[in-house]
Amino acid sequence: MAVFVPVRWVAPLLYGVVLVGGLYYAVAGPGPTGWWRPAGFVAVLGALFALEAIGGRRPAARVRLLLARCALIGAVVVLDASGLSQVLFVLLPFTAYFAFGRTTALALGALCLAGLLTAYVLTAPGWYRDLEHVSDLLMLTVGLVLALSMAAVAVGEQRARREVEEYAAQVAELSAATERNRLARDIHDSLGHHLTAMSVQLEMASDFRALDPDAAQRALNEARRSVRLALGDVRQSVRALRDEAARPSLSIALAGLAEDGATPPRVTVEVSGDENAYGAAELTALYRAAQEGVTNARRHARASRVTVVVCLEGEAARMVVTDDGLGFAPDAADSAAGGFGLVGMRERVQLVAGSVDIESGPGAGTRLTVTVPRGKP
Repeated sequence: MAVFVPVRWVAPLLYGVVLVGGLYYAVAGPGPTGWWRPAGFVAVLGALFALEAIGGRRPAARVRLLLARCALIGAVVVLDASGLSQVLFVLLPFTAYFAFGRTTALALGALCLAGLLTAYVLTAPGWYRDLEHVSDLLMLTVGLVLALSMAAVAVGEQRARREVEEYAAQVAELSAATERNRLARDIHDSLGHHLTAMSVQLEMASDFRALDPDAAQRALNEARRSVRLALGDVRQSVRALRDEAARPSLSIALAGLAEDGATPPRVTVEVSGDENAYGAAELTALYRAAQEGVTNARRHARASRVTVVVCLEGEAARMVVTDDGLGFAPDAADSAAGGFGLVGMRERVQLVAGSVDIESGPGAGTRLTVTVPRGKP
């Protein structure tokens, strides 16, 4: 069971009020009480103050603290000639509510009332005709009700705060996981694409170094260009992390795919419609999907031609990427260890409520269709 923290100022405040009232009665009371009784009264109250300080440092010893508090309050009531210290009984169910729960607190409150009634029956016959005794009983009842109500409110507030903290921790964990996934997708889609192009271009330069130096030099130049593009994507990712990213231009970004290197495949791009009607998230999802399709055609499909057709309509954007490569089995690619690119593409498109459809087969090329609805402003 969860242990809650009592309201710290309630018990010391009551102890202070009882101390002042008891000492005032000892000085200005109707008759002498002897020096030992006020001295014991002050000493026991001092022990109660010390008990509260110990309880704040040792919350695990709740049973011993409750028993010690009960014994000391009983001693204060016996030593107090004014009778004001009976109000301290409300602290027993009040502190028990935090340490043991509502049921134990209610039981202690009932025991306090029963104990006072028993004392009246044994020491004051006909107590129910004495207004002072009846008033004390009613005041104790009211005090117990108020103390239990205050404890219930304080426990409810602490429970709600803990739930909010747990929820905030869960949200932070989910946010961190979402950000990690986003960074993984960005690294794969941007750097992965350019590194693939550089790998192909450097291999081409190595193969043609002796046979065709001009072709090898062109491949090296394209590799250098891919390095610059990769650095540009890194800077763009850093700006995005700092919330400084500019609105992407889909047509310009896709045109960069068409111009990305002299190595196969040949990429043609066709864009129609108004991209200003779409948000940055939708445009980025379309571009990254096209980039993944082109990268896969270059890396795996050995395609000679890739076509990217984007139609930005009023309610939804539709992009189709086709290649004439070797093709593959889409289900096997999604489940393979190296299929993170397709998984990341689906995640990115699903984040903008879009859909991905892949049609392919061995030797039949690949057709990638991405549909993204227009987001609301």
